[in-house]
Amino acid sequence: MCCDLKRRFLLLYATQKGQAKAIAEEIWQQAGAHGLEADMHCISEMDKYNLETEKDPVVIVISTTGTGDPPDTARKFVKKIQDTTLPPDHFAHLQYGLLGLGDSEYTFFCNGGKTVDRRLQELGAQHFYDTGLADDCVGLELVVDPWIDGLWLALKEAFILQKERESMNSKVDAVSSSLFAAPQIVHELNLSSEVQNLKLEDEGVRTSDVLTQKPVGISLVASTGDTEPSLVRSVPPVSQSALNIPALPPEYVEVQFQDAHGENPHLSSLISEGTTFEVPITKAVQLTSKDAIKTVLLLELDIADTVFDYQPGDAFCVICPNNVNEVEELLQILGLSEKGDYLVCVKVKQGTKKKGATHPQHIPERSTLKFILTWCLEIRAIPKKAFLRALVECTSDAGEKRRLQELCSRQGASDYTRFIRESNVCLLDLLHAFPSCRPSLNLLI
Repeated sequence: MCCDLKRRFLLLYATQKGQAKAIAEEIWQQAGAHGLEADMHCISEMDKYNLETEKDPVVIVISTTGTGDPPDTARKFVKKIQDTTLPPDHFAHLQYGLLGLGDSEYTFFCNGGKTVDRRLQELGAQHFYDTGLADDCVGLELVVDPWIDGLWLALKEAFILQKERESMNSKVDAVSSSLFAAPQIVHELNLSSEVQNLKLEDEGVRTSDVLTQKPVGISLVASTGDTEPSLVRSVPPVSQSALNIPALPPEYVEVQFQDAHGENPHLSSLISEGTTFEVPITKAVQLTSKDAIKTVLLLELDIADTVFDYQPGDAFCVICPNNVNEVEELLQILGLSEKGDYLVCVKVKQGTKKKGATHPQHIPERSTLKFILTWCLEIRAIPKKAFLRALVECTSDAGEKRRLQELCSRQGASDYTRFIRESNVCLLDLLHAFPSCRPSLNLLI
């Protein structure tokens, strides 16, 4: 049936280091559950989409790089839309929503997204959804998650209005044809009452859509006598709520162990450009106060014994190993202590539903398990909600499973902020707090 067809929207991302792409992929994954289809492309792939003729809603996820510039992948696009010869109604047909990523520690916060947003408005494009500006200083997910949650209703409303406009245009065309065929009929057509009806119908649709949204059905866990929540325990109303949880990220890699010893790759294989040098840190000073949102350090590196050229404004990356004891502890918890020196072969899983799945760039083709856990994975990183959602499937205890669902849900947003983000919880903390959770190496990679 035609009503079963998924409505399409164009999803564009502009990324520098992959964060915007990852968020766009999350939107792409969730779209199907909402009866929609995301046509996703990097914004640089202008041969695969055309905003000049685009009739469907457009969703843009764009980061900021340097001192407020759009990502490298968006330079050609930005140059094109900044053409001063374009008329002010060039994009008058375009309906879009934009999510900008940035860091408020920099002077020009989210300027990449703001530049594109401002220019599209100047060219006549209209928002179907308010612009979101996510701040990495306090946590991107504080804006990203609720922005994505609200996107689906906004898209459905945009499609309804689009259908009503098409219907109204058809009626106008039909009436115009009739008037042309019978000129004795009055030539003025008053559409004010019809437009008013559309507005009233639209309001009714918005209300009913909100009321009929069904939360994910999850069995409720009986509340304990404790009144204070913690990382492992919730209290009402969260403990008694049906939960809206993120879609489960699709698996896209598989790991094979080879009982053979070999040489680990050089650290230079972990970066795509340049050369690596091992240098000492001669000075480290914390510049921010203890109550600052984000810690800032001044590091001085001794590069006297290195030979490389650099210019003002160049960037470099620092590769730091994970703590040896924490790596050993993680191996023990995962039951992989005996395989620490085994070679690991990582491949893309056949039949994966992840769009554009490729071999993870941060994992060498062949290296030992200890090398991967020491140099390639950020085991101290604060886990994102998508990762917590994946951990649910690796947890056997019903109470622990429920709590992980709460922490990644919309209803548990404040608990996530308080007990995960603000507490700087890492993977090992979670594995200690939820002992029945046993994630696979595939998931960690």
